[in-house]
Amino acid sequence: MKKNMGNTDRITRTIIAIIIAALFFTNVITGTLGIVLLAFAGIFLLTSLVSFCPLYTLFGLNSCPVKK
Repeated sequence: MKKNMGNTDRITRTIIAIIIAALFFTNVITGTLGIVLLAFAGIFLLTSLVSFCPLYTLFGLNSCPVKK
């Protein structure tokens, strides 16, 4: 897998995942919406750890800086 996510994108996704997880575990978001958002948070965290987003490949996006 070729990396297609830059550092800013990775940090943003990690912060969003942490916020969603904190809101879920403090019972601010509950029920089906909470579970769905927690799943998205897991996906965000996983993609930020591996620096690869499959949706970026489908849409032809790349937030990695160009290497010289």
